[in-house]
Amino acid sequence: MNNRRNQSNNKNSQGGNARGKGGSNSSSSSSRPSGGKGKPSFGGSKPSFGAKPEGGRPSFGGSKPSFGTRSEGGKPAFGGSKPSFGGARPSEDGKKSFGPKKPFNKFGEQPFVKRLKKAPVDDGTIRLNKYVANAGIASRREADELIKTGIVTVNGQVISEMGYKVQPDDEVRFDGKKISSQKNVYFLLNKPKGFITTSKDEKDRQTVMDLVKTATTARIFPVGRLDRQTTGVLLFTNDGYLTKKLTHPSHDVKKIYHVTLDKKLTANDMADIKKGIRLIPEGIAIVDDISYIEGRPKNEIGIEIHIGWNRVVRRLFEKLDYKVETLDRVSFAGLTKKALGRGEYRALTELEVNFLKMM
Repeated sequence: MNNRRNQSNNKNSQGGNARGKGGSNSSSSSSRPSGGKGKPSFGGSKPSFGAKPEGGRPSFGGSKPSFGTRSEGGKPAFGGSKPSFGGARPSEDGKKSFGPKKPFNKFGEQPFVKRLKKAPVDDGTIRLNKYVANAGIASRREADELIKTGIVTVNGQVISEMGYKVQPDDEVRFDGKKISSQKNVYFLLNKPKGFITTSKDEKDRQTVMDLVKTATTARIFPVGRLDRQTTGVLLFTNDGYLTKKLTHPSHDVKKIYHVTLDKKLTANDMADIKKGIRLIPEGIAIVDDISYIEGRPKNEIGIEIHIGWNRVVRRLFEKLDYKVETLDRVSFAGLTKKALGRGEYRALTELEVNFLKMM
């Protein structure tokens, strides 16, 4: 038993000597070699990752790699010179072009040149539907329907073909009556007293046509009527379609009159006119509006009406025992006589014509 204890004590002493030797070696030696099988020692001097610059801080990884040459501004040009895609082909302004320019035409063909359409040649012909429309018979669309019925003839032959063109010397008839095609014209007259609203008078009295005879070479006629003693707005045109539209009661074309009576209009009589006055033989005349004229005596009245009965305004007041001394139409279908003296006329503007056609 004593022998076993002695053996264990010897082993312990040998182990202590060994640890003592190891501790002695670690204090004297800086570190174990990195190439050995044992673990490296983290003591001792640190490895140098590149040379230190003058500032004292370590330069990790040594000198930085150069990605291309530096430009004049000092910044590095990463990747060096840029590649030229398709080959460098300098243009006139010195800039590089990426790839060759592709032609827009096929090989061997001439370059594409846009050709302008030639203007149509004016040979003096006119489509039949336009001819009928210019004559004032109807609109172009309505003229097409009339042509289909066979009511239009050219040189004695019935024409029902759409798009037929009329020659300058052709004779065109509508329902047996000869018609002519002219460009539509429109004139506004400030009619004075003493002129009859008609194209021709059998008694050789002055007519409104005498006032506009130098306005145009086209055959124009008045739209609607104003009696001999009535003054104001009167429209002239050769547009038969527009004339029919402006004079038909269904279109409710407004007309405004300035009326001067022989005495003051009472409030009761004005109320009766607003309700409607029965006239024989037409029926009850309904006015759109009636009022005293602001700042004027109460015998001066403004009246708005759309019915086109003969002398309707005069008859309204005569029915209530008033006499109309002056009657002046100041507006017709939105047209006024502004800046027109008595007996003067002017051509309508394009805007005014378009407004009338849209009514």
